[in-house]
Amino acid sequence: MFHKAIILSLGILALTGCDAQKKVKTNTTSSGMTTDIKTADRNEGIIYFNEGENKFLKEYQMNVTFKGVSEDSRCPEGVNCIWAGAALAQVEVMGIATRPVTLNLASTDFPAKNYHQSANFNGLKFTLQEVAPYPKSEGTKALAGKYKIGITITPARDASDPTRK
Repeated sequence: MFHKAIILSLGILALTGCDAQKKVKTNTTSSGMTTDIKTADRNEGIIYFNEGENKFLKEYQMNVTFKGVSEDSRCPEGVNCIWAGAALAQVEVMGIATRPVTLNLASTDFPAKNYHQSANFNGLKFTLQEVAPYPKSEGTKALAGKYKIGITITPARDASDPTRK
């Protein structure tokens, strides 16, 4: 019986120590995230996202997720192309009182292919400013999961925004 009590005590002590470590790591991460969003992730109003990254933007009361790049037809570095091409990023946005909506933002406007660099949602205009890395001659398949985008969010001036009443 005495052995069981000692083993039980050691188990509880070990679990308590693990829980304390988790709390310390969580606090460090969340305070680091806040700092990153305000300093390193923002440059002249541009908000940067890594592929698959989700951020809650407090000033807009909105969740923004960079889902990925569905198409990247940009001309690779060192290659002569007839058309410069475009990258098409999928960004999911969701306000605190709205359902999620996926915006397809292109690196350049090209209405003939239905590519638009900006899209409106919930009274805000989302504009794709940057897509990195630029494709190399090996192709874009090697870039899957490694993309990073920069977007800006400004008040929408378009009265035809279907998400506003």
